[in-house]
Amino acid sequence: MTLSDIQFIFNRAFSKSFHMKKLLLVFVALALCGVLVVFFRGLAVNAGHWLILSLSFLPIFLCSGFLLSTGILLIRIYHDEIKNKPIKYGDIFAKSWEVILGSSYFSVPIILVYLLIWMLLGIFFLLRDIPSFGQFFAVILAFAPFLINLSSLLLCLLNFALLFFVAPVIALKGFNKIQISKSLVSRLENDPFSNLFFVLISVLPLFLVVLILSIAAFLTGTICYACEQPIYTVLQWFVIMIPFTALLSPAIVFFFNFAAEAHVLMQKELKQSELKKIK
Repeated sequence: MTLSDIQFIFNRAFSKSFHMKKLLLVFVALALCGVLVVFFRGLAVNAGHWLILSLSFLPIFLCSGFLLSTGILLIRIYHDEIKNKPIKYGDIFAKSWEVILGSSYFSVPIILVYLLIWMLLGIFFLLRDIPSFGQFFAVILAFAPFLINLSSLLLCLLNFALLFFVAPVIALKGFNKIQISKSLVSRLENDPFSNLFFVLISVLPLFLVVLILSIAAFLTGTICYACEQPIYTVLQWFVIMIPFTALLSPAIVFFFNFAAEAHVLMQKELKQSELKKIK
């Protein structure tokens, strides 16, 4: 694997990221996720700290399963594009329906683990509010909320890893749990540096777009004079969410395109290393 190989797959993934039908597909998916996020954020307005944590992280895990299914469909479309095959979105969706539905269950264990973590944090808050002894427990168990919040952030990283590493395997190889696990383990063990490097490349356009859009959304929020009431705040989030998701769509398409390219390139490298070992 050389720099020219990485340059080639980057340019090809980038060139296939602005097709209108794929952008429309991603926009619809992101808009549905955006509605879910806005809904949970609206519920979190004026809520307690414990409830705010749940309403902040839970939509991330719910949207992750939906984005994983969308990514599988995008990768299968991209596979036909680079093979110069005629693309029929209806046929691809019909053939991918069972795989897409099965892949959404990857987020279920993560959601259950997070709910367990959230319940443990709730127990800490209950101990803290005990009269007379609450402050003692808060001091002695100060590490507990830190570890619980750290675990929530690690679950978010795990969700992101699923989108990058698992989506190409399912899209190109099918929904076989044993095959998926073997493919991921062999890929990560063979060259962890290259895998991390590919992740950084794939997320760089997404990070830049999100940063710019977030700054613009923050500046927009500071000039909303009628947003003192929660209902107006939620409505403002909903209205801003529409152009936000539309402008974010090309970066999402590139992310999954590049994830597919990285998967194929790493599989080739893995086969070459196995042949060298045999020789």
